[in-house]
Amino acid sequence: MGSARGAGSRLLGFLSDAVARGATEALRALNLDGLAGRPIEEIFLGLADYVCPDGGSIDEGIAREAFIETIAALAGAGITDLDGLTAEQMQTVFELYATNAIEARLCNDIGARTVTQPSDAREATRVQAQLNDFIRRGVADALTTARAAAAALTPDRVLAFVGRVYEQAFGILQITGDAEAEGA
Repeated sequence: MGSARGAGSRLLGFLSDAVARGATEALRALNLDGLAGRPIEEIFLGLADYVCPDGGSIDEGIAREAFIETIAALAGAGITDLDGLTAEQMQTVFELYATNAIEARLCNDIGARTVTQPSDAREATRVQAQLNDFIRRGVADALTTARAAAAALTPDRVLAFVGRVYEQAFGILQITGDAEAEGA
């Protein structure tokens, strides 16, 4: 999850800057001031190379896929204006990204047969929905705990809690897969 965690850290840094100094200044700092005033989806697409530098590895592909999924979910989360971004919305954007990254990594692990997915399609869909909910709550809890402790969300803290949530979700998925294999 190295690339995804690094991308999450860059995303959180940009969002923090946008909340603190405004979207125009945050974009200017990245030489992307031409995106100022554009719709949030366009801004985030313009940020893709900064947040998720293209490199071609599976891990980098997972980070990029998670970021694109996050962009697609912004409107549904009620986040439509980067200029008026609140701290709560910043947390929501990061929660979406981290959830998407962890879930994409787990899907990759399933594809690589590191873990086993239930053979029944309905059961697999149910497990995926439960896993997504678990991941989202785990990320939200970690962020809330950090904010309550007045701890700055440094890149190291981001890396640590994203890694912990991934490991917990992976463990749940392994247990589910093992139970499925034993029942077969």
